Amino acid sequence: MTKNHASIEAPLAKKIEKKLEIHDDIRLDNYFWMNDRDNQEVINHLNSENTYTKGKLRHTEPFQKTLFEEMKSRIKEDDTSVPYKLNGYWYITKFEKGQDYPIYTRKKETLEADEEVLFDCNEMAKGHAYFRLAGISISPDNTMAGFSFDTVSRRQYTLQIKNLITGAVFSDKIENTTGSSTWANDNKTLFYVKKDEVTLRSDKVFKHKLYTDVSEDVLVYHEDDETFNSYVYKSKSKKFIIIGSSSTLTTEYRILNANTPDGEFKIFQPRERELEYSISHYGDHFYVISNKDGATNFKLQKTPETQTGKEHWTDVLPHRKEVLLEDIEIFKDYLVVNERENGMNKIRIINWNGSEDYYLPFDNETYTASIGNNPDFNSDTLRYSYNALTTPSSVIDYNFKTKIKAVKKEQEVLGGTFDKNNYESKRVWATARDGVKVPMSIVYKKGMELNGENPTLQYAYGSYGSTIDPYFSTIRLSLLDRGFIYVITHIRGGEYLGREWYEKGKLLSKMNTFTDFIDCSKYLIENKYTSKDHLYAMGGSAGGLLIGTVINLNPELYNGVIAAVPFVDVVTTMLDDSIPLTTGEYDEWGNPNDKTYYDYMKSYSPYDNIRAQDYPNILVTTGLHDSQVQYFEPAKWVAKLREFKTDKNKLLFHIDMEAGHGGAYGRFESLKEVALEYAFLLDLEGIDH
Repeated sequence: MTKNHASIEAPLAKKIEKKLEIHDDIRLDNYFWMNDRDNQEVINHLNSENTYTKGKLRHTEPFQKTLFEEMKSRIKEDDTSVPYKLNGYWYITKFEKGQDYPIYTRKKETLEADEEVLFDCNEMAKGHAYFRLAGISISPDNTMAGFSFDTVSRRQYTLQIKNLITGAVFSDKIENTTGSSTWANDNKTLFYVKKDEVTLRSDKVFKHKLYTDVSEDVLVYHEDDETFNSYVYKSKSKKFIIIGSSSTLTTEYRILNANTPDGEFKIFQPRERELEYSISHYGDHFYVISNKDGATNFKLQKTPETQTGKEHWTDVLPHRKEVLLEDIEIFKDYLVVNERENGMNKIRIINWNGSEDYYLPFDNETYTASIGNNPDFNSDTLRYSYNALTTPSSVIDYNFKTKIKAVKKEQEVLGGTFDKNNYESKRVWATARDGVKVPMSIVYKKGMELNGENPTLQYAYGSYGSTIDPYFSTIRLSLLDRGFIYVITHIRGGEYLGREWYEKGKLLSKMNTFTDFIDCSKYLIENKYTSKDHLYAMGGSAGGLLIGTVINLNPELYNGVIAAVPFVDVVTTMLDDSIPLTTGEYDEWGNPNDKTYYDYMKSYSPYDNIRAQDYPNILVTTGLHDSQVQYFEPAKWVAKLREFKTDKNKLLFHIDMEAGHGGAYGRFESLKEVALEYAFLLDLEGIDH
């Protein structure tokens, strides 16, 4: 590769002093002015950053194209989902060769019936730089579909209704919704949720009647607590419309018989601080997963549908200290339970009559198993998915009665070079500085010598109790086949080892998230997986916060890092309650209006802790329309890093001027972003083919 880019000058942002004062503490923010998407000067600066990044990576463009084509070539272009049956129809999602977007279809009663195209997203996406279809909701009589779409990537969906008999789309458009909707049993009442225009908090539940104007829609619930979000859905039994309200630590539900959509919703169990519960309906009872009475890892209880208060809840599956109860799926004859023990997914099957209680067998230490799409209450078959770091994903149907499992689909890895026997995976445990053992899932090419010279990409998230399970990726093969080791670090802040694992990585214990990652990095170096010259770190969103904090604390451990849509200006964002997510995040990060949380947050906030030191090579990505982490956080962070860093390493900032938090949505467009990231890493290793 020719690298004639040394003369390209990095864009230096102008500084306008802004004093931010609270708790008798003053923070100077010289780049606060970037917080204005409508300011042409801001747009010009972002464009200059893109130009600079393009220039610095121009020599990798042929390699990026190679990587893109390679990753694309492994994907089956004319792919079809495993059909599932609901209310007399088989539903199928398919992709056609050369097309970026899915086509949603159905067939009546048998898979041999004529195909009915519900939505062709390739047609719907024409003329849009970004397009995403969401929330298809079919009426009980199968004649109508609520559907929604987003053409900006700000997760503000436009909701419409389509007549599936005539193919006509109603002209009514309901703007600024969450994207999901649910029908009452009368086939003419549709419930949906709208968002606050400024904060994008989902706070108002409406009902719409077919053949009436949207202006006549009735507000049925307003969630006025700014720390809560609302949603609406129908129970799998089809008997109840359910409105949910949730914050980080508290939930509340309202229920209404789906046959009487004009009735009044009834509170299931009034919200209580730190009482979390979820509900499923079966027979004449509700089944409740809750942390009631100190059940940290949750327990399963039940209560009559006429007496739903918590005083009536009785145990079905008691709390177990070592087992996290994640979810349940209810069938006519069976209860299926999704559990996690010692980090491992477990699927438990219980017959309602008590005659059977057993686990599906899995024989790997780095696998992911999860309950799939099971909308049919009367089915004798459980659909679940399984994959591992070395094993492509499978969709499996398990028959409760015969105990026979059938692999309905195994992910195809095209290109002819993949053989799962060529790769090795393992789970190792690093000891954190406080003595706690932190697990890592690792995958690499078989036969690799642990000599300290292997390029290694260490990935983590570590917030909100969100668990990154060890999963298979065809895209990742482009790193593994070029000698990279890939590591998923299961740090505190996730829920890999249960609810307590999450509790020990939030609020005033958040620093554990960052030090766990650093201590795992040191383990990888000390045990000769890699070295400081070959170790790379990556995280996105709250995982970008992780990366930002880690390189302030121990920049010398990494040759390069990638921070995708990073949450890096924690204090300023958490003090601004007009920003989407802020008020609902207080239970995760703390409320900085309280000095205790302010001081703690300030101690790790990446933007506030940049100092004059050498930093590793850095690639930062964001989307101009991001509603989760606003573009100006990484923009300010990059500008301040440029001002303070004392090294000559790369600092590159790539802004998608069309997209939001998830980046490009088309299945191939998104690969171009990955190709850019991988080319950045491989270029640092001197690998150019």
